[in-house]
This record gives sequence, structure tokens and C-alpha cells, in this order.
Amino acid sequence: MIDLGSDPGIGIANVLGATAGAGISLIYLLPKTRREAASRFLTGVSFGLIFGGPMGLWLTTRLGIGGKLSGPEIMLAGSAAASLCAWWVLDVLARVAERYGKRGDPPQH
Repeated sequence: MIDLGSDPGIGIANVLGATAGAGISLIYLLPKTRREAASRFLTGVSFGLIFGGPMGLWLTTRLGIGGKLSGPEIMLAGSAAASLCAWWVLDVLARVAERYGKRGDPPQH
């Protein structure tokens, strides 16, 4: 098991990965407004910073490459993946809510 808390490069990798994942998510699904872009970017960075470590460990376990990567590499990949996935999941949920929320609107008085 890799210790993701003792190397100073881990924190830098976490921030860089989270920022990269958030930036990539903006490129894949272009936002409609500046407010949406800011919201998506901050959400992606937050998710990447929070879930980067667990996501990196999960990815290395699933791919079977745990002993081949350093701690910063695991954190970088995990933060970027968590950041990117966070927005995709939230975007899908928002689109589903928007689509099906219109059908069940109560009548206006």
C-alpha cells in the first residue's frame, strides 16, 4: 500500500489533477454560461481534491498497476478522474431532472 500523505509532491499532484480534470470536463461539454462554467469548474476541482486519493487507489487496483506507479502519479490520475467523473455524473442527473421534471409540474394558479 502506498502512503499518500507523507510526500509533498502528493498535494501538488492532487491540485494539478483536480484542475486538469475540471478543465477537461469543460472542454468535453461546453457550458452555456459563465456561471455554469464557474460552477462546473469549482465542483470538479472540489471533487478531485476530496476524492482524488481513493479514486487513484481504486483505479490502480482495478487496472492491476499498483506497484508500477508512484504516489504522486496515483494521486494525479485519481484526482483528474474524480474531477472529470464528478461533473459527468452531476450533468447526467441534472439533465434527467430537467427532462422528467417538466412532466410532473403542478398546475399554475
